[in-house]
Amino acid sequence: MAKVLLVDTNFSSMPIYGALLRAGHEVYVVGGNPNDVLAKISPKYYCLDYSNIDALRNFVHKEDISYLIPGCTDRSYESCVAVGQGYCTWLGDGPQAHAAINNKAIFKDVANRLGLPVPTVFSDPINCLIETAVIIKPVDSFSGKGMTILRQPDGVGLIAAMAYAKATSPTGKFIVEQFVEGQLYSHSAFLQNGKVVIDFIVQEDCTINPFAVDTSRLMNNGVDGLRSDLRDCIEALASYLGLVDGLLHTQFISNGREFWLIESTRRCPGDLYAQLIEMSSGFSYAEFYAAYFLGKVTDTPSLRWSRSIVRHTISARKEQNITNLHFLRSVHMECYVPIKSVGDRLGVGSNGRVGIIFLREDASEKFDELYKIILRKELYKISSQFDLV
Repeated sequence: MAKVLLVDTNFSSMPIYGALLRAGHEVYVVGGNPNDVLAKISPKYYCLDYSNIDALRNFVHKEDISYLIPGCTDRSYESCVAVGQGYCTWLGDGPQAHAAINNKAIFKDVANRLGLPVPTVFSDPINCLIETAVIIKPVDSFSGKGMTILRQPDGVGLIAAMAYAKATSPTGKFIVEQFVEGQLYSHSAFLQNGKVVIDFIVQEDCTINPFAVDTSRLMNNGVDGLRSDLRDCIEALASYLGLVDGLLHTQFISNGREFWLIESTRRCPGDLYAQLIEMSSGFSYAEFYAAYFLGKVTDTPSLRWSRSIVRHTISARKEQNITNLHFLRSVHMECYVPIKSVGDRLGVGSNGRVGIIFLREDASEKFDELYKIILRKELYKISSQFDLV
């Protein structure tokens, strides 16, 4: 089998790593953190900062790598785009298509050209009269970094928010766009020859950081009309940009009457999103994702089952140490993936993640109630002492 390089060592890439091993490939992994899970468990781990394009390119040459597989970070896909051009078999997008998808400003510009539903972008926010809430964000950040919402924007607030976004952006660029109200979702679609062959709509919610998803569930009912409209949008993007076959993952907001595309990516979503899809439907998401980069996709597998699973990232609301996690009600836990250990110091938000749980509830009413309990932050408490009662 082939020599394959997985460019990411984070725990979210574990399903991809497992899929590659099961397919019989010789799997190498690179990342700059030797404490990441794949750095610990892979016999072919190499400590390498994959944002260093020259170092990554040299490694690909030295080890005679045949295929590059991006992991679950924007940086991993970007590095694969840079190194894959002429240095090994790269079946992902080229630089122009990659920039159009991952740069928030370019993405909005392309969507407007195609007449796709996106929030209004204000090109001169200081000098125009804005009578709606806005969100200011770097064009190239993730997980809410550098973002600010102004519900009643004025000059002082805009200048401060733009300076914050600019300082956070790796390129010093940002956009100011209309802040739309509604429920956040993601649409994960696999493309072949410019057409969606299978896709998933997932409800996404934020309980700690308003810009970082920590709770989600696969939507099976009441979304067929929405799914059809989303497929039209995705296929229009694929045709216009000449996207190669593979995943296109898009976040959007819907108020029940209309929807707006927020941003897209072609890398695998993080926080074990692949496992949410597989546990909920039986579809081998990570395996299918990786297969496109190996040129091995044949028939689209069917969904094997439908189960009610909620994925939740357990996170601290304040800085503290952790000694235990105490559940306040009984749950059916399908899987728990620990991120922190007993005694570790927790930050807030992404720095305070304790672990990821997948919970199952077969009765639809009980599942809806479980989801609401999580959103109300009433499922568990994180303790710094052994106070179990």
